[in-house]
Amino acid sequence: MITGATLVAGVAGAPVRHSLSPMIHNAWLAGAGIDGVYVPFSPPADGFVRFVNGLRGGAVRGINVTLPFKEEALMAADDISPRAELAGAANLLVFSPTGMVLADNTDGLGLLHAFAVQAPGFDPAAGPVAILGAGGAARGAAAAFAQAGCPQVRIINRTFQRAEEVAGTIGPVAAPYPLDRAAEALAGVNAVINATSVGLSGQGDLAVPLGASPDAAVVMDMVYKPLKTAFLARAEALGRRTVDGLEMLIGQAIPSFEAFYGRPPPPDVDVRALCLEALVQ
Repeated sequence: MITGATLVAGVAGAPVRHSLSPMIHNAWLAGAGIDGVYVPFSPPADGFVRFVNGLRGGAVRGINVTLPFKEEALMAADDISPRAELAGAANLLVFSPTGMVLADNTDGLGLLHAFAVQAPGFDPAAGPVAILGAGGAARGAAAAFAQAGCPQVRIINRTFQRAEEVAGTIGPVAAPYPLDRAAEALAGVNAVINATSVGLSGQGDLAVPLGASPDAAVVMDMVYKPLKTAFLARAEALGRRTVDGLEMLIGQAIPSFEAFYGRPPPPDVDVRALCLEALVQ
């Protein structure tokens, strides 16, 4: 039931029709009994800033931002959180009644949430981590681990210059590695994270020697469709604990929901089960 008092938020991306975020947030809204709705928006590829400017004033409480607009979201904001600044991208915009646009990045919180849920006892400050990729997702993951006290964040990328650029934005805690030195980068790590789109929709696997990582290393893939990528299947075959991208998606949604609706989501709504059901359809 939509009323005159309904609180509106949503997600913006291109494409956005397959996003699970509306399912997650609307299930939480129903479970909490909040008069609210969460809807998908699909701005034109060249019109994201105009779209954001049209939402200024707070009639829409805020939006999550997905590909390809995360970097533009940062530039469209008036106030930027330290998390978003370090990540170089925003996945959350909150619209103030004064007309201000506030940018934040909850992807890193989602990543750490996923590790806490699926790899109990994992301590991001206990040792180095290796991150595969040098795009926005990799930078967000690197920023999250750096802020969580990780002693060294190793950025592995086919194009070494891109890895250097990401490491340069994160600071001295980050170290770039070319793909042909992946085995060296994986030695002694606490975790390995795939922050590339390789494996999306079951296409391909990363040419990375996972066996070079310690037996106790936790392996994560940010891709959640399929839930178990070839990369994670290979990690499981090596006996590694694994973390999936769906739990990260849920984790980043928790602080977003609170920013939109003023309270945390209800803990008794099993949104993961709803998402798993949707993924197999």
